[in-house]
Amino acid sequence: MKVFDIYNILDKLSPFSLQEKWDNAGLLVGSMDDEIKSVYISIDLDEALVDEMEENSLVITHHPLIFSGLKRVNYDSYSTKLLKKLIKKDISLISMHTNIDKTHLNKYVAQDILGLKVLNSEEFVSYANVNMSFDDLVKDISKKLNLKTTKAVRCKDYINTVAIVTGAGMSLLNEVQADCFLTGDIKYHDAMEAKARGISLIDIRHYESERYFSTLIEGLLSEHLKKNELKAIITASQNPFEFFIEGETIE
Repeated sequence: MKVFDIYNILDKLSPFSLQEKWDNAGLLVGSMDDEIKSVYISIDLDEALVDEMEENSLVITHHPLIFSGLKRVNYDSYSTKLLKKLIKKDISLISMHTNIDKTHLNKYVAQDILGLKVLNSEEFVSYANVNMSFDDLVKDISKKLNLKTTKAVRCKDYINTVAIVTGAGMSLLNEVQADCFLTGDIKYHDAMEAKARGISLIDIRHYESERYFSTLIEGLLSEHLKKNELKAIITASQNPFEFFIEGETIE
């Protein structure tokens, strides 16, 4: 099977043309004509992960390894270190970022992971009714995402509607029409802005909310790969963050 074959399947499922102008989804490393022996799926790449991969493979990631133009390749940065390893092992790389966010990922996490009944989706933002207390909602979301500690902003004690954007979605706050917004990478000033608007927040974190990209893509590709006697290997880069309570790690 060639990279071209899988690229076309992915493009039909979630067109790369839907990506945001600033994004860099698509085939980032390798050639469309490359023959592949194995397929890996991961939210990100790190050195340990690439070291484990077989030669002549394809890896599909959520986050692009390259976002902006590279002026030099000195192997001393995150992206260039990994580029060297990928090229030496003839590993191709396809990234599905804002295109899969819009078509699948946000709705998948809301429905299949959090068990919410999605009412509608508007590009990145998915909406659902929850009708529960804020405290119960925080507990429910934390349990389903396996968050030992959860950062939140309370504006109301009872939540009727929620909006969800996996990853970092606070730039979309102006568009949110819900009692509570679930997203990641919430900063101090984001919290102050949301509080002024009367929108509660639950920080579902970046890595923790988007790690389900792998199971989503594996499910979408499994039938096509079986026909070619290939199996997607779900793997994951390591979350760069550790979390501590009173000086002791909890995750």
